[in-house]
Amino acid sequence: MRRTPVQQRSADRLARILDACAELLDETGYEQLSTRAVAVRAGVPIGSVYRFFGNKRAMAAALAHRNLDRYAARITARLAVLPAVDAHAAIDTVLDEYIAMKRTVPGFALVDFGVPAPGEAGDDDPNHLVADRLCELLAAPLGRPADETLRRKVLVGVEATDALLQLAFRTAASGDPALIAETRELLYAYLAPSLS
Repeated sequence: MRRTPVQQRSADRLARILDACAELLDETGYEQLSTRAVAVRAGVPIGSVYRFFGNKRAMAAALAHRNLDRYAARITARLAVLPAVDAHAAIDTVLDEYIAMKRTVPGFALVDFGVPAPGEAGDDDPNHLVADRLCELLAAPLGRPADETLRRKVLVGVEATDALLQLAFRTAASGDPALIAETRELLYAYLAPSLS
């Protein structure tokens, strides 16, 4: 982002821009997305969009970061109400919240945690960002350190889950239940021993 909002009015405007971006992604796709259309949908001057973002890629990247923050908040809230957090509960929480967001959050189908276009030099790998955030969120409730072994195991789990859920959502618009079940089984078998 070119500028981080300091005043509430600017933060509200930024939220409207990202909301409009998400809605338009669902309606038109990434290729047809334009900063002008986002400005019109958000009800803001085009200059307001350019005040925050240099182009549509930067805008979509900001939406992806917001999605990751919201995903982390949802996981944290769910873990907080569980009587006990074990490996299977942690895996279920992480997987179920992702699937819920995929089904209900505007724009998430195209821009979950990364931009759907080839990256430029310096772009962060979305799956690494997700794995790092999940390690931070899960280590304390599971009573284990967020060490390199856990980070590597969670990264492998994230990469595998990403590929399998892409297949599940290509197979059925709301995610093929059998493929989602297979993904859960794979995570239980591979990741649960590392989380215990």
